Amino acid sequence: MTVKIILDTDPGIDDALAILLALASPEVELLGISAIHGNASTAQVTKNALAILELAHATHIPVYKGCDVPLVKAPLLSPETHGGAGLGYAQLPEPQTQARAEHGSDFMIEQIMAHPGEITLAAIGPLTNLALAIRKEPRIVQNVKEVFIMGGAIQHAGNTTALAEYNTFVDPHAAHVVFHSGMPMTLTPLDVTYQCIFLKEDLERLLKINSPITKFIADSTRFYMEFHDEYQQIDGCVINDPMTLALTFMPEICDYRELVVDVDISTGVGLGNTFADFYNYEKKKPNMKVALGVRPRLFMELFLERMEKLANSLRDD
Repeated sequence: MTVKIILDTDPGIDDALAILLALASPEVELLGISAIHGNASTAQVTKNALAILELAHATHIPVYKGCDVPLVKAPLLSPETHGGAGLGYAQLPEPQTQARAEHGSDFMIEQIMAHPGEITLAAIGPLTNLALAIRKEPRIVQNVKEVFIMGGAIQHAGNTTALAEYNTFVDPHAAHVVFHSGMPMTLTPLDVTYQCIFLKEDLERLLKINSPITKFIADSTRFYMEFHDEYQQIDGCVINDPMTLALTFMPEICDYRELVVDVDISTGVGLGNTFADFYNYEKKKPNMKVALGVRPRLFMELFLERMEKLANSLRDD
């Protein structure tokens, strides 16, 4: 049985890899992509999503442009992490397809309300689109099947400030809306994603296949690896978003705890800090499931096998 997925994303190098993983996974029925500001501008990440789908011969999947700015705070892009256009050193042709006219948040609402209990959201960028959808149509909270969120740093250092993970820091107010919405949620914070490192040996394995897919992975992740080496002393690169996507159909990659989780929306050093009340001091009902343990090579083997399969289907030789 396939999982019907809407991917809310800001491609982004690892977001692009998550799109490719979704396309390479028979368990996933990718209904569409809603693009959101983040790693680059909304206009740019929308173009990137279209170009990645064209690269993988999947132009039948619709792309919807979403919000251009966070709910409250000023935008924050990340060219130092993902490059000026969001895809590292990769240069894809200008997409021939166009985004649909409908707003990304409206696409979410339409699909969830038309198929109650069937739609899974994989939200791997800032949560502005989803927060807006909740405000527009609160009934999606009861009608969505599940939401998988890549975001936060629970017992891990932040990757944007000392305390905050990037997606949550970019729009903490949207995260606050989503976290308190009552949706069934699974959070994959840096605690687990930073253990899933795409190594140079993994890339060398993929490059044994001569394909536009492997060339794109090499060109994009080379930039990402340089960033991780310079700023975080990591040999390889962390691919947060594909791991979150993989949990939609292979939950055994991680171990989970039901926790009360919140995000700091005060001004100051704590802005965007995602934290969990492990002892439940206020005796609240847990609002999400949090991945806190991971089997990184189980995930990486899945990712590599799926990328090999996709690359072999689109070989140059």
